[in-house]
Amino acid sequence: MREYKTEDLTIIWKPELCQHAGECVRRLPNVYNPKAKPWCKPENATTDELIAQIDACPSGALTYKQNK
Repeated sequence: MREYKTEDLTIIWKPELCQHAGECVRRLPNVYNPKAKPWCKPENATTDELIAQIDACPSGALTYKQNK
């Protein structure tokens, strides 16, 4: 499990659940780039954009918790 944080949100990635459907990369390519290190840069999207994308993750590999 890995966590990526913004001021408002913590993104939780469980790689063992990832089915590589690519929804994250298609929806928010400025945030998710599997060739980059780190591959997830949540500061490149709004909290609402991140939540909408995470809710669309078909495998449940991406989840989040609000930091407030």
